Amino acid sequence: MFGKVLILIALGVVAAVLIAGIAVMAIGGKAGAKWSNILMRYRILAQAAALAIILAVLYFAGR
Repeated sequence: MFGKVLILIALGVVAAVLIAGIAVMAIGGKAGAKWSNILMRYRILAQAAALAIILAVLYFAGR
């Protein structure tokens, strides 16, 4: 149960960063270009963390 909650939180963080990045890109301008790049980097980090959490939950669920 705890693993499912961790996975949902991780996926929620990825979705939130993705939506924020898309919203900033839609605004445009110099600030939009700067922040969209930063947010997309955070999205990559969040995706890596989410993948690590999913793999850890699957590993420990199989034991």
